[in-house]
Amino acid sequence: MLTGRKVAVLATDGFEQVELDVPVKALRDAGAEVEVIAPHDGAIQGMKGSEKGSELKVDRVISDAHAADYSALLLPGGVKNPDALRQNEAAVKFVKQMLEMNKPVAAICHAPWVLVETGLLRGRTVTSYPSLKTDLQNAGAKWVDQEVVKDEKLLTSRKPDDLPAFSEALVTMLSESISERELDNMVEQTFPASDPLPLSSSTIASSGPENQSRGEAR
Repeated sequence: MLTGRKVAVLATDGFEQVELDVPVKALRDAGAEVEVIAPHDGAIQGMKGSEKGSELKVDRVISDAHAADYSALLLPGGVKNPDALRQNEAAVKFVKQMLEMNKPVAAICHAPWVLVETGLLRGRTVTSYPSLKTDLQNAGAKWVDQEVVKDEKLLTSRKPDDLPAFSEALVTMLSESISERELDNMVEQTFPASDPLPLSSSTIASSGPENQSRGEAR
């Protein structure tokens, strides 16, 4: 379903382990390639609530990542993780570019904190961990209390309990986005923008000798 598609997972130390592991497994099971991007190289520390979880190898440093190279973006939660990312200029720029390019972006729990910093939430409908409600509303978003909220290609969820629905919706959203892009490419190949529009019979008639002579008389 998602074979050949590359999904970026943007995270740093303090990410909530299950909020990364579960959706990443769903993406890989659907055939997607997943790349972990972080502010520093080496590994990032996961958390299981207040306890340390596993370390995760970093595939690419954020300063070397380009939004155009990815089909979608996943932002896992945790508290420390998004709090650090929203203060990282390169991380915020990457997320903003993904949104501006209208690529699927999925954020769960505290991760919408990073979305706030992009300045692109005005008029969008989102959800999050309840404590972020005021921050999101102040950023111009409409906050709702639902397990999964999809606003065009922006997907948000509240907490780990929402992960099954969140992961399923993420795979579906990315699949639908790919279908839309393939259709757009098909139309572009069938009707290239550089092709001249065919002349109608009325256009041909109006450009005949009689009308040309009128133009010369003027």
